[in-house]
Parts: sequence; structure tokens; C-alpha cells
Amino acid sequence: MNREKLETLLNIKFQRIKTIQQAFTHSSYVNEHRELNYSDNERLEFLGDAVLELGVSQYLYQKYPTMPEGEMTKLRASIVCEPSLASFARGLDFGSHILLGKGEEMTGGRNRPALLADVFEAFLGALYLDQGYEIALDFLEKHVFPKIDTGAFSHGMDYKSKLQEIIQQDKNQTIEYQIVEEKGPSHNKEFVAELLINQKLYGTGIGRTKKEAEQRAAKDALDKLGV
Repeated sequence: MNREKLETLLNIKFQRIKTIQQAFTHSSYVNEHRELNYSDNERLEFLGDAVLELGVSQYLYQKYPTMPEGEMTKLRASIVCEPSLASFARGLDFGSHILLGKGEEMTGGRNRPALLADVFEAFLGALYLDQGYEIALDFLEKHVFPKIDTGAFSHGMDYKSKLQEIIQQDKNQTIEYQIVEEKGPSHNKEFVAELLINQKLYGTGIGRTKKEAEQRAAKDALDKLGV
């Protein structure tokens, strides 16, 4: 791993160099280089998982004071799942820092979602040991929580149902969703949805699917309604 590059990227000066290195050391590398006496990242992954769960839970609890426990659980699950963690790792170019065995390297392990997700959790565990919980939380605030705010995990939340419940309190109100635009190539389309309440525009959302775009439009409306 290139520690200096990682420190520059994250604006963090690591104290326990071996611990950070361990976070990026896959078991396949350890097995092929036993003479180096390296340790793999599996134990750090275990610790990082706990730090991540606590940090995300704390954020959701404070960010959404009226959200029921069941909805918070669903939203948290969509944030800490393997595809999301792999996406975070890719965004930080963690894959280029992983120490891999030759076999794992040749079979594309550096880009494997499960491996990237494990490295993300291991890094978080190492950061917690190296800098403490507040710095680990600061890392999440910079690289994870903003994606929650932009609705990246709206598929884990049923904003449409929540909005429907609120609007139904007044039987004279009607809700309508419209897909107003499709853009991008067929393999990477984006949809733009508008939400109208009583024919008045209340929310706009963009998503990879029509349902995701509608969910984000509903979230936009809920934000504007102060719910």
C-alpha cells in the first residue's frame, strides 16, 4: 500500500503504521509471504463493522428524530450492505492499496465487491484503533453521511408510503408522479421524476430506475414539507 498517498487523500496522519497496513492486507498475501510475518485484515474487519454500525446508527438517530425504529433499521441495512461498502471503497480508490496474493490478483480480486467491502470495514477498524472514535466518525461524516443526505440509499426507505400517509390525512389532496425525462445510454440510464400534490410541483428526483427516481422525489417533497 502507498501510505503517503492514502494519508494525502484522506488528510489523516497515521500513527500505527502496521495497523493501517494490516487493514489492506488480504489473507491470500499473508499465505504467500509467510516470511514477512504479516497479519490479514479479518480481525480489523470485525471491529470496523461494529464502528460502522454505531456511527451510522448514531447519525440516523440524530438526523431523523421522527423516523420509526423499523425504518431506521432498513435504511441502515442499505447503507452498510456489501454493494454500498464496495462503492465507498471504490470512491476512495482503496482497491489500489490492497496487498493480494498472486492467485487473487489474477482472478480480479482487487475489484471484487466482497473484498472491497471487507477492506472498507477493516480500514475503519484500523482508523478507530489509530485515531479513536471521533476521528472515525469524522471520516464517515466526510465520505458516507453526505451520500445519505443526497438520497443515495432511498431504495432502502419507502418515502412514497410515508408521504402517502401524510397526504391521506386530507382526503381532498391527490398525489401524482410523472417521469419527465430519461437521459443517458441504455445501459446507464437516469430517470427524472416529478411529484405533484394537487397538480402543484412539490418534489423532483433522479434515479437509475423509475422507482428510485420517484422515491427521491417523495423524499424531496418530505424535506420541503419539513417532515
